[in-house]
Amino acid sequence: MFHDRYTLAFKTYPYARSADQDSAVPVRHSVVIVGGGPIGIATALDLGLKGVEVLVLDDHEGVGMGSRAICFAKRSLEIADRLGCGEALMDKGVVWNTGKVFYQERKVFEFNLQPEQGHKYPAFINLQQPYFEKYMMERFRQAQADGVPVEVRGRNRVKAVEVRDDHVEVTVETPEGSYTVLADWLIACDGAGSPVRGILGLGFEGRVFEDSFLIADVKMTAPFPTERWFWFDPPFKSGASALLHKQPDDVWRLDFQIGWNVDRKEELKEENVRARVDQMLGPEIDYELVWTSIYTFQCRRMEKFRHGRVLFAGDSAHQVSPFGARGANSGLQDAENLAWKLALVIDGKAPDSLLDSYDAERRHGADENVLNSTRSTDFITPKSAVSKLFRNAVLDLSEHYPFARPLVNSGRLSVPCIYDGSALNGSDALAGGPARTRPGSPCPDAPLDGGFLIEKLGGGFQLLTIDAHAPERLKEDGIVAERLALKAAGNKALHERYLGEAKAAVYLLRPDQHVAARWDRFDEVAIREAIRTATGRA
Repeated sequence: MFHDRYTLAFKTYPYARSADQDSAVPVRHSVVIVGGGPIGIATALDLGLKGVEVLVLDDHEGVGMGSRAICFAKRSLEIADRLGCGEALMDKGVVWNTGKVFYQERKVFEFNLQPEQGHKYPAFINLQQPYFEKYMMERFRQAQADGVPVEVRGRNRVKAVEVRDDHVEVTVETPEGSYTVLADWLIACDGAGSPVRGILGLGFEGRVFEDSFLIADVKMTAPFPTERWFWFDPPFKSGASALLHKQPDDVWRLDFQIGWNVDRKEELKEENVRARVDQMLGPEIDYELVWTSIYTFQCRRMEKFRHGRVLFAGDSAHQVSPFGARGANSGLQDAENLAWKLALVIDGKAPDSLLDSYDAERRHGADENVLNSTRSTDFITPKSAVSKLFRNAVLDLSEHYPFARPLVNSGRLSVPCIYDGSALNGSDALAGGPARTRPGSPCPDAPLDGGFLIEKLGGGFQLLTIDAHAPERLKEDGIVAERLALKAAGNKALHERYLGEAKAAVYLLRPDQHVAARWDRFDEVAIREAIRTATGRA
């Protein structure tokens, strides 16, 4: 029988009795996070590195089964880099930038997701989610050993939540009975089936797609290149569409579209899974089945991600189809957006209302992901004969005519959200500045002497000056913006990405490395106003 190699490999936080269970009165924590997956641990680590005390509660004892998410985008790696584990993920992951699209037996076109040079991280790596969680947890443990105030408790299942005026009361079930903790703030990172969301009776609206997909992770030595291959109507007839992707350890992800009205139990029998895989790979390739699953998917989100002192992030707040790798990647952007805002509120450096911008900005991100995910799904699984006719015509045309290729949608792959129109955005006073670095945009990386720009962007406010004068630090209402001074001479990438037609620039960067405002020179009054705007004090 095939098996899951990762089930017991990373038991990273086994159950241990905590002092809270023996306390005569409930112990109060600054932040309690429900869910020890990648989003929960990233949020905890980000908050902890900012000095916030965090307790993570998880109903398991470590990394879960199966590969699940495998595609981690450049922005996620940059977030992990700031948290201190980006390079470990990169070293283990399989790097890819190229994708190929096939229609039946023909390759109709290929694409490069990162054609420009000068970035520390590639467009994507493929890495099984258990490894992502493992390296994130290793960094968590290292931070803990260094005195960062974070803790995780395994087999601590949340069974009741009571929201009070100034805190949240959480009842926790363990193998040794129940106990209660209090939280100034509760963050639910507990997945698409979020128990916290269910306990609070909150909705999760959206659209269910009537189709089924079979995942088979197989271990094999194969001649395929390290690329993303996607077939529409594949000639090997293993499904209506199919996907092939390489992962570490010679494991490959195969994905087959098998239809809506299928017998899941029958389809998951080893002989039936092997029949589909054999049709795809041919008789000459030996392989081992590592993990299989059948999934259907939904595109939906909560109406609001903030409910008083309870905040939702990742799949608990929004869910999309896997096409485009937007699930875990968007969840990590949730974590980064939330952590700096909550830390400022807890430190008394920003009003409580700043957290409303987390809700607004990340709902905007979720809507963008749901839209792109829905479009991908509708193209991959046309719902009518007319839709299928249109799709197939587009695929035929795309083989020979470039105008048709942007219409082909095998999954618009994850890119970071630009917060256009955010209430936190300040002035855009850089005439001729590049559109890609306008206020609300994530900072694109660029090469610097001996390294990369992304390595010099920390977790606080910064003044990025390019060929412009400014003080080394500026303090406004307790917020300190440290200067990062650069020169554009001889650096084409920095010039193109941050100056455009301008001769000099001053950027105010948020702690999540998004642009808050920009100018063509240092303007103290304007920058102070922009800091107040970016922290919800304007």
